Amino acid sequence: MHITRYTDYSLRVLIYLAVQGDRLATIQEIADSYEISKNHLMKVVHQLNKKGYIETIRGKKGGMRLLMAPTEIRVGVLVRETEQDLSIVECFTSKNACKIAPVCGMKGMFGDALEAFLQVLDKYTLADVIQDQHRPQLLRLLQVA
Repeated sequence: MHITRYTDYSLRVLIYLAVQGDRLATIQEIADSYEISKNHLMKVVHQLNKKGYIETIRGKKGGMRLLMAPTEIRVGVLVRETEQDLSIVECFTSKNACKIAPVCGMKGMFGDALEAFLQVLDKYTLADVIQDQHRPQLLRLLQVA
């Protein structure tokens, strides 16, 4: 299983904001901290705001912060919401052209594997990712003020 850069960046934004507490952060600040493109983050932040994970505040002193507590953000749910295509084999898609699909057991096996993958992620929250004992190290690594 492979998650897209979009999901990876969504998680990174949430991690960054979680270690901040209530302090507002900007897209540029997050992009600089992770050394990734601000343009890539703009769409991610827009969707996280739209889905209710974060709150954005416009203006000169604006920025963003988590709208939900880290304990309420389930990693599995986020992955399901940010991954556009969880079709790990062709027979999961509507454009399946595989000749052996009607009699092949692969779809069932990969379906079980995908479900197991997501069930494991469902056990974890953003709070598990940032773990309080690691907060000082995360702040230092992300160079957060």
